[in-house]
Amino acid sequence: MRVLATSRLIGITICLAGIAPGIPRQTKAGDVGAPDNSSAEIKVILLGTGNPRPSIDRFGPSTLIEAGKVRLLVDAGRGASMRLFQIGGNELLAGIDAVLLTHLHSDHVVGFPDLWLTGWIFGRQRPLAVYGPAGTAAMMEHLRRAFSFDITTRRDVDEHYAAAGVDLNVKEVTGGVVLQRDGVKVTAFAVDHGPVAPAYGYRIDYAGRSVVISGDTRASDSLVQAAKGTDVLIHEVLSPEVERRLSKVADPEKIARIVAHHITPEDAGSVFTRVGPKLAVYSHIVPSPAQPEDLISPTRRTYHGRLAVGYDLMLITIGSEVSIARSPVLPDR
Repeated sequence: MRVLATSRLIGITICLAGIAPGIPRQTKAGDVGAPDNSSAEIKVILLGTGNPRPSIDRFGPSTLIEAGKVRLLVDAGRGASMRLFQIGGNELLAGIDAVLLTHLHSDHVVGFPDLWLTGWIFGRQRPLAVYGPAGTAAMMEHLRRAFSFDITTRRDVDEHYAAAGVDLNVKEVTGGVVLQRDGVKVTAFAVDHGPVAPAYGYRIDYAGRSVVISGDTRASDSLVQAAKGTDVLIHEVLSPEVERRLSKVADPEKIARIVAHHITPEDAGSVFTRVGPKLAVYSHIVPSPAQPEDLISPTRRTYHGRLAVGYDLMLITIGSEVSIARSPVLPDR
């Protein structure tokens, strides 16, 4: 039984601006894995919506996507495993089919060793697939070496966990379709994260539904092209005014460099207008804590569609309509 597809929605908390009813989507010929009915859904949970600044309210960037039988994790920031366990217990923590890394900045990958090893300890018995930019294979090999004592002890000496469960199947992406499985298609596309290159976003298509994750990027024409026609666009954002107000950094040039690597709410609004999603969602919010109005008001100068400021454990259901709720949390065990 799939955890996300059957969980009861509780504690609804929505941070939305400009909510409009979802528009039923017609399945088109040629859609990947298009079913004969309109019951198929994509479930998206924002596990972490924060940034490098530690926050108990916004964990590091990480997004869970469940499309049919496939579970994908886009980035594995601080606390990703805690969020997975919080909403799905052992079965979800051990049940990720593939990890898609947008780029190798620490805030996007620091939670990966925990996901990899703790998921194995809690029951994963097959290799974990990892997709990411150039440098991903080297990172994974160094992680194997760094945790060799733990792996050898748990696999060969003490608990005798399944050997395959700690294996990593790594593929470095260069753009285009990187994964096709059970009707799910994942497409990588380059984005503009300033001097941080390569950096990618991902589009996930399933049964005529789709979601796009921007990764870290400035305004990007390649993202606009890749995201055309998507149901949901989840995009990073940085408020320069709030960052300058809250930052403890004395050097204004350092702040300017940070701002130059990301997208402002006003520029993000222009991207949303060009893409035209049913729902635009902010995640990887810089800085934390930025208030929703700090982001909504400037976005509205350039975009008037449906907009949500993401929060940790926001659940987005993409079906005949696009809905938002708070993901249910398992009781303490």
